Amino acid sequence: MSLFARSLRRSLKSIQLCFVCCVGLSMISYAEAQHEPGAGINTSTDSAQHNLSPTEEAQRLISRGQLSEAEVRLNSLAAQQPEPAGVERMRGMIHYQRNDFAVANSDFEKAILQDGSDLQAIQMRGVTLYRMGQSAAAIPFLERANSPIASVNADGTYVLAICYLEVHRYEDARRIFAQQYKISADSAASYLFLGRMLLRRNYPAESEQMARKALQIEPGLPLAHLLLGQLALSRSNAAGAVVEFEAERTINPMDGEVYERLGDAYLRALRYEDAQQALNCALLLEPNSTGPYILLGQVLLKRDDALTALNYLLRAEHMDSSNHLIHLLLGQAFHALGRKEDATREYKIAESIQNADENQR
Repeated sequence: MSLFARSLRRSLKSIQLCFVCCVGLSMISYAEAQHEPGAGINTSTDSAQHNLSPTEEAQRLISRGQLSEAEVRLNSLAAQQPEPAGVERMRGMIHYQRNDFAVANSDFEKAILQDGSDLQAIQMRGVTLYRMGQSAAAIPFLERANSPIASVNADGTYVLAICYLEVHRYEDARRIFAQQYKISADSAASYLFLGRMLLRRNYPAESEQMARKALQIEPGLPLAHLLLGQLALSRSNAAGAVVEFEAERTINPMDGEVYERLGDAYLRALRYEDAQQALNCALLLEPNSTGPYILLGQVLLKRDDALTALNYLLRAEHMDSSNHLIHLLLGQAFHALGRKEDATREYKIAESIQNADENQR
């Protein structure tokens, strides 16, 4: 897999994890909106807060991140007979925010037993089960909650689609994604979208199948060949990647990423002159991206032009000083120019950054 394919995959996984981690927060906001006193009526803040019920006050505390104080109040409410509605759901929200998923799951289960129509508890139990690695068990709860509140809270819909992917129900996942992004479920775009999501979940064979299906439906669909090229690079098939990226360039000639990927593929295929030309095009279209500068540095080092490589790499370092590869390549450029002290410094910086990154994983 190329450096930039790995980088993109790590970024996408990080984005996805952040998205799922924020589901509870959005559900809290949704719950507060549903229980806001005088919603839709212009009242003073002081008056509204004065009229809050104990459960509404607990909800307000949770939404403000005051989890410990909210927990004390909810524990007191839980001791009442009968227990007020919504208390177990809010306790579940607190435990979810603390990543205590087993306890949160138990809380949401109690909330559903108390009120089988509590859609927030139903959805959050599904989300919690997903976070516990139980996608199959999560699906029935997410399905129950999806239709009634999908238009208000899309996060649960996204998690439902991911669960479908995890249990290989790809048609259902495609339908959900198409619904969420307002495209036809049978369109080429829906298949391509599913292909990209499958790659994100590390299902490359299925991803390729969906991308090729998209091209069968619409041969000129932008980004489909880009995905196929990315898949080829991930398999170290540089020649195949070149074919796909060149096809994407024909369809989508104004996308800088296409030229960056094509330059990467040419570099791996040892076609250095072609790589340099493609990456120069990428620079014109995306001058604020470090990728083309880094790749140009690599290409120029291969072409024994260390001085020009150094200029591109210094520009990349100015844009992103925390990228260990940039410092590694700077070390190589300085070494080729006979600047051994500078080379040693850059190698040490690269090693330090890489070690720090590994410790954070």
